[in-house]
Amino acid sequence: MTSPSDFSPSLSNGFTANASAAEQPFDRSEASGSNTDLVLTQDATGRYLSFFWPAAAQYGLEPARLIGRSIDPQFGPVAPQFYLERVQRALDLLLPEQFQCPFCFAGQYFLFNLVVSPILLPQGQAHQVVVVGQLHDRLTESQAQTLAQVAACPAVFASFDRYHKLLTQITWDIRRTLDLETIWQRAVNGLGEALAVSRCVLCTHTPGEPLRVVAEYLQAGLPSLLGQEITPGTYLSRALTTTRPITVPSEEINPDDLPHPVLAIATCYQDQPNSLILLHQLDRGSGVQGDRQWHEAELELLRELADQVGTGIAHATLFAESNSLAAELQKANDSLMQQHQELEDARAFAEEASRLKSEFLANTSHELRTPLNGMIGFLKLIMDGMADDPEEQNEFLQEAYRSAVHLHDILNDILDIAKIEAGKMQLDLNPVRLDDLLSDVEDFTRPLAHQKHLSFEIRLPATRDEVVLLGNYQRLLQVMLNLVGNAIKFTHEGGITITAEVIEKKILGHNQDQPSAVKISVADTGIGVSLEKQDKLFQSFSQVDGSRTRQYGGTGLGLAISQKLVEAMNGVVNFYSMGEGLGSTVTFTVPLYQDPLMITAQAPDTMNLLTQ
Repeated sequence: MTSPSDFSPSLSNGFTANASAAEQPFDRSEASGSNTDLVLTQDATGRYLSFFWPAAAQYGLEPARLIGRSIDPQFGPVAPQFYLERVQRALDLLLPEQFQCPFCFAGQYFLFNLVVSPILLPQGQAHQVVVVGQLHDRLTESQAQTLAQVAACPAVFASFDRYHKLLTQITWDIRRTLDLETIWQRAVNGLGEALAVSRCVLCTHTPGEPLRVVAEYLQAGLPSLLGQEITPGTYLSRALTTTRPITVPSEEINPDDLPHPVLAIATCYQDQPNSLILLHQLDRGSGVQGDRQWHEAELELLRELADQVGTGIAHATLFAESNSLAAELQKANDSLMQQHQELEDARAFAEEASRLKSEFLANTSHELRTPLNGMIGFLKLIMDGMADDPEEQNEFLQEAYRSAVHLHDILNDILDIAKIEAGKMQLDLNPVRLDDLLSDVEDFTRPLAHQKHLSFEIRLPATRDEVVLLGNYQRLLQVMLNLVGNAIKFTHEGGITITAEVIEKKILGHNQDQPSAVKISVADTGIGVSLEKQDKLFQSFSQVDGSRTRQYGGTGLGLAISQKLVEAMNGVVNFYSMGEGLGSTVTFTVPLYQDPLMITAQAPDTMNLLTQ
């Protein structure tokens, strides 16, 4: 009698005979040709529906006698219960079953490699199977009975069934996602629970770099290895080069954390390893410190799952790389779109600036020619002796002088804006008496207002001492003359009002915070400016309406220069107008050199007014 140790379950949970234990030699050529093929169809009860075995006549078997009969000792599996369970399994799962099984006929025993496939109906159901077999070996009775006893063991079959279900579930979980971290974690959780190990870790693999633990399953009370790096030794390096599980001694990992051997297997894609799975068993519950004996079905589960994990990791990596590439492309596209928009804005700005400068040059050339022609004309009259008397000659000289002054002012504006844009405008800030400034403004502008029959009024703040500003007198006078001159030029009836008031507002001045400032307002009852055109007022070379240049004159630089000068003296310029025909008000602030003593109560008749 051959002992059971002479046989071991195959990787497919079928059975294979130990050839060295056979009592009679077997001619292998008998199993190599087409005469070894076995084809039959059966239902779930094992009833033969068709039967074909070319060697049947050689062994005295009549196939016709089997049709319609269930499995019986005349010709059938030695372990019928195991065989019918595999048939029923194929019908339930609608998947082929591949295994080895011993058959008996008239005292003779044969080991067949079988494939049991369900016959699918149009409704997606199956009630019959087709069995295709190839003769693997001749067996003795003792060998066949031993294999039958192993097949009849429910624990082996139940273990395989459990592992198959777990493998299906783990594989399904992995295939449902393309997230790399999810695949890692589901793989170690599934393996750890299926194989009941103490710890299961997954390490990423990059050639030439240490292994890094990225996912972990472990039982309570064990130290975590998540995030640690492991330098591959001899055994781990060998595990990365083969698809079979390798037993790794504890010293290959860390004797303190892993005091017992581990099982390692690489996950691969297209024959290239992309990770390494490590299984560790501390104790099987017996209290004895020893190595775990791995069942073939467990090793098969590990190999099949490693293939699935390797494929899942490769697909997830490619997906992540494609997403990263898509994100980079989108970022680059957004950057290009932004650059394109910036270029478009710059082009539009350049075109607008070019148009404004062209318009400015056209207007300025007219403004320059007008006083220049006046100077030339009056001087020519004097040179030609066209003056009738000295008084008329003096009038011609005065007109020429006024034209020269006007030309000088225009050139100064152009030079000022050029200096400002070049950043070369430097101002020295000194104490400036407000009374002196407004008095000079009145001397220059009141006659112009009288010529147009406009009222002219200056209102000073109520203080007990003089108001002293911190600024540049010449530039403040230039700003005031510009603002008042514009107010007079664009006002045909009504009048001009200049108001100064002290405001308690900290404004940076003279490298320190000034306690308060003076706010100067120039209000008129002139033509006003529409709300949508007010943003053009402070643009260089820009006028609210270029067509009015011929009517009102000017270069369009006045307000732009005034704003820059006031800002250089730490002030702020603002423009207010309710619309065309409703007048306008320009205000600007200047820091105080010192705080004046204010008058809290003031009667109207004592208000300090400078009026016409």
